[in-house]
Amino acid sequence: MKDDRQNPMRDAGTDREVADRTPETPQTMAPAYRLAFADEEFLCRDELRPVRLQLELQKPELILEERGIESTIVLFGGARIPEPSQKSKARTKTLAGLSKYYDEAREFARLMTLKSMQSYGREDVIVTGGGPGVMEAGNRGAMDAGGASIGLNIVLPFEQAPNEYVTPGLCFNFHYFAIRKMHFLMRAKAICVFPGGFGTLDELFEALTLIQTQRMRPVPFLLFGEEFWRSIINWEALADAGTIGADDLKLFQFVETAQEAIDAIDNFDG
Repeated sequence: MKDDRQNPMRDAGTDREVADRTPETPQTMAPAYRLAFADEEFLCRDELRPVRLQLELQKPELILEERGIESTIVLFGGARIPEPSQKSKARTKTLAGLSKYYDEAREFARLMTLKSMQSYGREDVIVTGGGPGVMEAGNRGAMDAGGASIGLNIVLPFEQAPNEYVTPGLCFNFHYFAIRKMHFLMRAKAICVFPGGFGTLDELFEALTLIQTQRMRPVPFLLFGEEFWRSIINWEALADAGTIGADDLKLFQFVETAQEAIDAIDNFDG
């Protein structure tokens, strides 16, 4: 972290405090007089979108660097998958049946966090979307192990309040989906995808495409629940049609349990 005590220039925070104490006059009350970096109305203008994009990229990056986090294990999955004890409240029988993956996500995160703690929490830190369902299970498993985990929330009209298990100092909030996706993948050492809906599918195919097109190095790419994934996507049909290559089917593998996933990551040869 930069030591501002070595900087002889007056810092922005001090000037903001001084500006807040400025006597109220027609001039100082006018929007034009506000400090640009402290003017929320100005920062939300359409013309300032490039600045907001940069800020959303930079803020989490600085905090993760300050915490010394070098690599992450990504958990994607459905917000609507219930904890097994709550499966009677699931809106469909299918969701109730998928509740077993809540426990698998939780156990996987616990086991992976125990390994992460051997590096003092610098490597293989669990990162989720910070919401309910599978995301909650991932952050909860990290807490079970006594370690930290990351939550990358996004402002939505539903389902995206942070779950209570995200490490508070590593709980981020985003406006831009694209920047959030970058933070999911910039440190990813492995990607684990549990059953989910549109959001999970979006994240799955985004990451697969980056690996397929060599925009991202290959990492263990694990799909929990072969029956679910084969029931909603005919992977072989894509290869048979020629819309993907046969080798693209090797970019991912199916697993069922937390231990299978751990073993697949440990034995990954790139």
